[in-house]
Amino acid sequence: MSLARTKIEKYTEKLTEQEMRILQYGENPFGYVYVQGELTPNSDINSALKTAGGKPKECNLLDYTLRGSGRAKPEYVITLKHDLQTIIVVECKNSSRKHRSPELNRPKDYALDGALYYAKYLKSYFNVIAIGISGAQKSSVLVDACYWPKEQASYIDLPKSKNIILEPENYLKLVHGEKVQKEYSLSEVKATAVNIHDSLRVNKMTEKQKPLLIAGILIALQDDSFSNDYDRISNFDTLLDSCCSAIKRVLNDGEIDRDKIEEIQNKFREIRSVIKLRATPLSDDNSLRWYINQLEMKIKPMMDYVGNTIDALGIFYHEFISYSSGDGNSLGIVLTPQHLTEFMVDLIDVDKNSHVVDICCGSGAFLVTAMGHMFKQASTPEEIEYIRKNNLYGIEQDSDIHTLALANMIMRKDGKSHIIHGDCFDPFTLNQLKGIHDTAGNPVIFNKGLLNPPYSQKDHSELEFLEQELSLITQGGEVAIVCPMSCAIGTKFKSIRRRLMEHHTLKAVFSMPDDIFYGQGAGTCVCVMVWEAGKPHNPLLSTFFGYYKNDGFVKRKKLGRVDAYNRWESIKAQWLHLYREKEVIDGVTAKACVDAEMEWLCEAYMKTDYSQLTQEDFQATLNDYLAYLVKEGKVYEP
Repeated sequence: MSLARTKIEKYTEKLTEQEMRILQYGENPFGYVYVQGELTPNSDINSALKTAGGKPKECNLLDYTLRGSGRAKPEYVITLKHDLQTIIVVECKNSSRKHRSPELNRPKDYALDGALYYAKYLKSYFNVIAIGISGAQKSSVLVDACYWPKEQASYIDLPKSKNIILEPENYLKLVHGEKVQKEYSLSEVKATAVNIHDSLRVNKMTEKQKPLLIAGILIALQDDSFSNDYDRISNFDTLLDSCCSAIKRVLNDGEIDRDKIEEIQNKFREIRSVIKLRATPLSDDNSLRWYINQLEMKIKPMMDYVGNTIDALGIFYHEFISYSSGDGNSLGIVLTPQHLTEFMVDLIDVDKNSHVVDICCGSGAFLVTAMGHMFKQASTPEEIEYIRKNNLYGIEQDSDIHTLALANMIMRKDGKSHIIHGDCFDPFTLNQLKGIHDTAGNPVIFNKGLLNPPYSQKDHSELEFLEQELSLITQGGEVAIVCPMSCAIGTKFKSIRRRLMEHHTLKAVFSMPDDIFYGQGAGTCVCVMVWEAGKPHNPLLSTFFGYYKNDGFVKRKKLGRVDAYNRWESIKAQWLHLYREKEVIDGVTAKACVDAEMEWLCEAYMKTDYSQLTQEDFQATLNDYLAYLVKEGKVYEP
């Protein structure tokens, strides 16, 4: 082997060690790792490898008479602390062209052939998991794993791990039919979301079908029978029907209305019409089975990990549907960034006793965030169940988005999914919400509202959506809304602004980062308002204003805005502290008494911190002002 090739092959070995979480050679938390023919303290391993010798150029897998010369040097031999009767043998090749031969009879040149060559000798003493890994990049690595029980004549394929490198103990779980578990990894979540999204685009799936397909699969994977059996199905229609049946079983276990279950099933069945997906053999990448496998082996293990308190599924799903700039708009919605929903939930102090409503809930981002916030405060399983069944309510007009919102909530085991398909300006729809009772038979009293209304609608302004939501909230309850900054300028929406202040109190307004919706095709500058319901605004009492333009996020290609430096949590804590303490800081916050005719933005009232100004700030302000004049038609030719 040339020096150059040896160095290249090291990339494959490094990738293997990273994905298997091999911390060092020798002892690891899962067991012991021996490399490149290293002698082990186990005489049975040493004896089997000595019998095997070096891998021959060509040898039938079941031929035990032809052996190579020299020492056996598998890339890795791994013993497991929790199962002394099972070992793992791994062979690596730098090129995917050297992954497996058609007859598995060329152990010297092919990764899987080599792993199985060693396994056929090791299985005289152990149950053997043989793994072939080829390629140097995670995005294109080829992986095959097989299980060869002790003293058995043949091995068993482990198809669920195809092209996925698992941690050693997860291979053992896979063999025993147990749930694979994996620590949460945001980079893994994002990479999986991007990979699946791009694959669905290749399959010519519509933007509305994509998230519904993924939601349906994730619901189906909660059914143990489906999870155990799907990889044995070889027919597209049979697999699709099996997935639909699993969806129905999972939803029937909750308290979901029959018509809602049928709605989700019918939407899922629409993927039968995706010609390219139907034509892809289930054994191939980008097939229906492949999507199920990717989600089961890469995302679901994070959900099932015992030490994980993060909603990995929710984060993956949000990342998936918000991945590219086109998707949210194609769905007819602008997805509220996760960190913005978190900030708004905290702003109005949502707790485990809150009854939250969102009258244009889209895919359910606010309700999901509110539910997660409540769960953290719940101290008993009974409290969690009560929250699921009684504390979250929404309205969504679009049929496809309504189905998506239902699935989004159900995947988090929301026990009722009180999301109504209807128009929030229709009295009948509003009365449906007003007439809801909890599981104890008591009328539900909404005390918290969250809202990201549709922007620039012809029939209703953003503030009219706010007025509708406030009409549902009990006196003293609060609503947080993210809306265009034009809603906070006194020259627009005068009548609705007056009506709002005649009945409700404007508590606070926060100017948000200009590019907070970057990556979704929405260039609108927005603010967040906090209103108290049922109490007329007193213009003699001050409203709090925040100039919250820096949330710590930065732009990254393909990923949009990300918290690359982990600054968001500390920034959010500071923002909330300033609001709750009503602390005024030059250049950041202000307090002012306002009425319906005045501007509701911090920029109009805060004092400038001149020590922080630069020449670039001055030029940017001039540019913004000129753009405003042009947009408002206030620049005239002489």
